Amino acid sequence: MELKPLSRTISTTSSVDSPSVSFSSLNTTSSISSILNNPHSYPAASTWPSLFFFNPSAASSSLPEPSTSPSVPLPTVSLSDFSSYLASISDTFSKFEHIINHSSRQLSDSDPSLRPGEALLACLREVPSLFFKEDFELEDGGTFHAACPFSPDPEDNFSLQERLTQYLDVVEVGLVREIALRSESFYDAQERLQGLDGEIVEACGRIRALKETIRALTGDLVGSARQVQELSDTRGNMVALQQKLTVILCVSKELSDLKLLVAQADCVAALDVIDDLQHLLDTDELSGLHCFRHIRDQLATSLASVDSILEAEFVRNAVPDAQAVEEMVISHIKRKDSSLLNGIELEANLGSDYSDLEARLLPLIYCSSRTAKLPAMLRKYRETLITLMTAAIKTTVAELLPILVARPDSDLEGGERAVDSEAGSQSLASKLKNLSSESFVKLLTAIFKIVQVYLSQAAEVKRVVECGMLNINVGPATTVTNEDSANNVLSQNSYSLAKNSTKLIIQGKTDDSTSPSSAKNFRADVLSENTEAVFAACDAAHGRWAKLLGVRALLHPKLRLQEFLSIYNITQDFISATEKIGGRLGYSIRGVMQSQSKSFVDVQHESKMTKIKVVLDQETWVAVDVPEEFQAIINSLSSTSSVENSIEVVESDNSLSKSADSDVSSSQENGRDEQGPREDKRNESAGPVRSEENNARSTPQSIVHGGVSYHMVNCGLILLKMLSEYVDISKSLPTLSSEVVHRVVEILKLFNTRTCQLVLGAGAMQVSGLKSITSKHLALASQIISFIFAIIPDVRRVLFMKIPEARKPILTSEFDRVAQDYKIHRDEIHTKLVQIMRERLLANLRKLSQIVEDWNKEDVDSQPSAFAKSVTKEVSFLNRILSQTLLEADVQAIFRQVVQIFHTNITDVFSKLELRTPQANNRLCRDAQHILACIRKLPTENFSGDAVPNYGLLDEFLAEKFGGKVGQ
Repeated sequence: MELKPLSRTISTTSSVDSPSVSFSSLNTTSSISSILNNPHSYPAASTWPSLFFFNPSAASSSLPEPSTSPSVPLPTVSLSDFSSYLASISDTFSKFEHIINHSSRQLSDSDPSLRPGEALLACLREVPSLFFKEDFELEDGGTFHAACPFSPDPEDNFSLQERLTQYLDVVEVGLVREIALRSESFYDAQERLQGLDGEIVEACGRIRALKETIRALTGDLVGSARQVQELSDTRGNMVALQQKLTVILCVSKELSDLKLLVAQADCVAALDVIDDLQHLLDTDELSGLHCFRHIRDQLATSLASVDSILEAEFVRNAVPDAQAVEEMVISHIKRKDSSLLNGIELEANLGSDYSDLEARLLPLIYCSSRTAKLPAMLRKYRETLITLMTAAIKTTVAELLPILVARPDSDLEGGERAVDSEAGSQSLASKLKNLSSESFVKLLTAIFKIVQVYLSQAAEVKRVVECGMLNINVGPATTVTNEDSANNVLSQNSYSLAKNSTKLIIQGKTDDSTSPSSAKNFRADVLSENTEAVFAACDAAHGRWAKLLGVRALLHPKLRLQEFLSIYNITQDFISATEKIGGRLGYSIRGVMQSQSKSFVDVQHESKMTKIKVVLDQETWVAVDVPEEFQAIINSLSSTSSVENSIEVVESDNSLSKSADSDVSSSQENGRDEQGPREDKRNESAGPVRSEENNARSTPQSIVHGGVSYHMVNCGLILLKMLSEYVDISKSLPTLSSEVVHRVVEILKLFNTRTCQLVLGAGAMQVSGLKSITSKHLALASQIISFIFAIIPDVRRVLFMKIPEARKPILTSEFDRVAQDYKIHRDEIHTKLVQIMRERLLANLRKLSQIVEDWNKEDVDSQPSAFAKSVTKEVSFLNRILSQTLLEADVQAIFRQVVQIFHTNITDVFSKLELRTPQANNRLCRDAQHILACIRKLPTENFSGDAVPNYGLLDEFLAEKFGGKVGQ
């Protein structure tokens, strides 16, 4: 709040005796504002502060009421008028002043209110804070009611007025005290300001005098010299103006020439002009010229035009003519050119001539390096190359598909693929799916040629750019080329400001070198973009090729091996060629081909698993003839040279496969027809069968492996064919060799398990319609199992040629487990054959008790009994069947057990017989001798010397019971 000055009149009466003036009748009225004047000029200077050091409450009651009096002019007095008075009070005044000073010091020490600021703090404590707010306005209604609350009681209003008056007095007294404490410093400052004003007036006078002196000297002494200087400056300005106008004229002419050069696509000369003008701008020669305020924009526009021309020319020369390439490739397809399938080398007329490419590209490279736009130009070249190559591939596919779809393939059966008569209305994907494998390979070959044209030229462009960067010594700002490579190209079109008749006088600093680091960075950027262009083109080609393969992803796994390999091989050739050009692996296309290869292996494996199940379920276990194809497969697997030199498995064509299948089927039917007569031969007497065995081993019904012949059935030949196809897949798809090994192990396990279920488990009686499982069936099953067991090491060795060494131990263990399973299966079959013979012997022995009753009667029959004939017939038949089918070692192992069983069981039964007549003993002796004669002929082992073949318990029983008779 703003404190309004509180005025109060004080009446003072002074009576001073003076010889000239009497003050007895003068009444002087003073206000607070007059008290604040300099006390040294006040009449009662020694006593005026004492008027205010009083209790405010007492002062308000003791001071008289203010009164007005007329103003009286004071007489003029001097200090001499007070001399007599001052002399009379000097002693008393000195004492008084001493007492006052002493009291003031004590009072200031004891009373904190006399310190600066304490009086105002006292006011803040006594006066309510409402009156000190910044927004205090008594005119405001709320503020007025808060400061002066109205009361109907007059007494309350009177007390309120008194309280407000008291607040005013407290504030006024506080202000007066603060003013009194600061009065000395205030008056000192006032006196200093008055002295400063005098000094300023004196300084201004001196300055005016100096100006007059200088004016007089200028007119008399230096006027002529100054005029000479001014004329000299004028002449210099005129010369500078003339030079500036000359520069303007030359620059204007250069700008006109620049437009013509850009219009004529003379990039070298245009760049020379731009460099000269840019150098002129760098020297500040054109600074301040309003007419050339847009010259930098004009130069930038011209430089952009030059860059566009260089970029267009570079792209036109660096990228092959797409139309010419497409027409050449498509014309070959339309003419049914067989050379498309006889290799993938480019013909000479498909863009292999790059003799003048370097001469056409190097000038463009040098010019672009001067403008520092070579990396950008290479980026544009990369985008254009990819776009044109992709478009060429699309155009070729679109134009060749109708031709290839409508063209019949000689290797396809009539009903295998139907060509849609409305092929034109089909989608591109449908047309691709309708292509045969041969037609699809032709399409891929055409695309391969197109990609080779583009990538080969891209590789040549890359080489030219690298050669050009080697000839650039500095960098983009001041490109310097070696004399041998660039002078002959650029000197014919050289153009600069020096050809002008008017020479430019340019003063300034020229920078003829660039930072080595910037030049190095520029070269690195150029080489990076140059390499990336080829990389990107290869990636784009891989992407288009992978897209074509992806459209037929569901068809390729269902192809025959040779059909799939034709697609796989051309894809591998494509990958190798593009990676050789690009220098970077094509991970995307390799992944697509690997995925389709794995799908092919999976589909082929599933097909083979299904087929072998069906074949096994339909197998009648009859020996079949072995075509030469299968013997060739075994010979290839067993050959050491073939193993060392990437085994060449003999692949038959479709007709040979069909003939082989028909041979197997016919042999199987023949076997079924021959089964009856062979069974009828059981009634024949057992005799030597070694010669028959040798004849059987030499028939076409056996396959030879390792010098051992094996009789084959239909399922065994088909499994062998499948194994050869697995070998071919492993050799053709080396990256999937491990997968192929797992599939081979799986199909071998299936064959072994299902064969066991069908033969040993008698499952063939339900699924194949066999009436019983005979020893012939068991023998053939043993032959097949033994044959597969024998060729497993060869198959494993061939498959492991493409397997990494780290994976061989795991896969070897799997093959070992499969081989062990086959060995166990073979032993179980042999055990089953022995068990069959034992059961037949026991069945005959159970009938012997009835036959012995007839022996005790009259002996009228000199022949062996029916028991002995039955036993010898059955064992002889088994011998004949096994000797014709099984290996000699297996036959001997089986009959060793049979002979042991015969000796043990027959001797045990014979020793328990109750023979009551000599005739019965004779009959028993004849039967024993007949049985022993048959046992002697069984092939157990090779005997030498005079050892009795197959000697056993029955021989001992016969010698013990009928020693003499046996001798006779």
